[in-house]
Amino acid sequence: MKEKVFRRKVYQEFLRWKEESKGKTALLVEGARRIGKSTIVTEFARREYESFILIDFNKASSTVKGLFDDLMDLDFIFLSLQTAYRTTLYKRKSVIIFDEVQKCPMARQAIKYLVEDGRYDYIETGSLISIKKNTKDITIPSEEERIQMFPMDYEEFRWAMDDEASVPLLRSFWESKHALGAGFRTAMRDFRLYMLVGGMPQAVESFLETRDFRQVDKVKRGIINLYEDDFHKIDTSGRLSKLYHAIPGQLNRKTKRFVFSSVIGKAEEEKTAELLDALEDSKTVNMVYHADDPNIGMGLTRNIAQFKVYAADTGLFVTLAFWEKGFTENTIYEKLLSDKLSANLGHVYENVVAQMLASAGNSLFYYTWPKDERHYYEIDFLLSRQAKLCPVEVKSSGYNTHASLDAFCKKYPSRIGDRFLIYTKDLRKDGAVTLLPAFMTYLL
Repeated sequence: MKEKVFRRKVYQEFLRWKEESKGKTALLVEGARRIGKSTIVTEFARREYESFILIDFNKASSTVKGLFDDLMDLDFIFLSLQTAYRTTLYKRKSVIIFDEVQKCPMARQAIKYLVEDGRYDYIETGSLISIKKNTKDITIPSEEERIQMFPMDYEEFRWAMDDEASVPLLRSFWESKHALGAGFRTAMRDFRLYMLVGGMPQAVESFLETRDFRQVDKVKRGIINLYEDDFHKIDTSGRLSKLYHAIPGQLNRKTKRFVFSSVIGKAEEEKTAELLDALEDSKTVNMVYHADDPNIGMGLTRNIAQFKVYAADTGLFVTLAFWEKGFTENTIYEKLLSDKLSANLGHVYENVVAQMLASAGNSLFYYTWPKDERHYYEIDFLLSRQAKLCPVEVKSSGYNTHASLDAFCKKYPSRIGDRFLIYTKDLRKDGAVTLLPAFMTYLL
């Protein structure tokens, strides 16, 4: 069945690239599997060019793949492609798509010469987890402009629900700093639906067609199984898969960091770093690193040994949290949708905040420091805004105390800009702290 084409913000980035590049660069669309890269790229090609050829390297014949082994005769390559795909290409009016380009490394290496030739535009798609593995022996072309895609964000999700009004209205409330009042409960329920379904297009489509969480969960489990297949191709020991599945449990432990050894046992430092790199490159997760010296240049003091890991899609996170029990025993759907989420499931809110901040283009950092001999303070997320830091604390309820925020601002008073507590109640101020409902996170 043909996959539904949802409206995606990345489409505007494609338009900008086409207008500004004018064929001088290829576009590489990166991201995890099943986030809708191929679908939106194909839609872009169909609407913005007179013709296009889509080469899916998962399906392409050995003859088509072999065309890129010898670039001496580009005329022959283009003629062969037009014949194989029964499509006429027009100079400067057609685009060739290299879908799942990691499956044909020589095609990616050829981009340098294809772009230099200048006849057509080129768009590549691929999952990073495979691109890194399969391109180690080729020259990566400098003629690529990279765009990272994410799962559908909250506004895109509302668009899919045929709701164009809600998110602009939320922005208006934010700009005026007015509470939503009577509209808050509906807005929060809509957002909890997003947390349950997530932003994977197949899961969203399943929900729209069935309105059945059981079917949605089945789709999400299929996506996670695909991720597991990729993980096992990289690490046959299964440790990479274990790390991914450990994300909900690690967050639930409320420790200061993701503890590798508790998941996979003791491992050599080099192997640990290799597994971590593979997990991060897969784009199936959002890494949040500890900033040892929280300042506007947090990347300079990033502690690569102290980090937290969140699932890149909160819908998948919900399914991961109950992976072994299966859907029949999974009460999180009912509890979250009815706002009866128990305290030990509060890390779902942390995950969705991480997802929303990452998809908005933020690098993610956090900070901890001792409170006393047995306890510590923690700022869940630190954002750089101009020359100041914006600390963010996340609560999974309406609980609006913010001891860590207050202590952090007292510790670094000259570094602080705005400060936020993200929680499950309406927008309001508490002194210098803005108490922000979780569905407004994308506005930060």
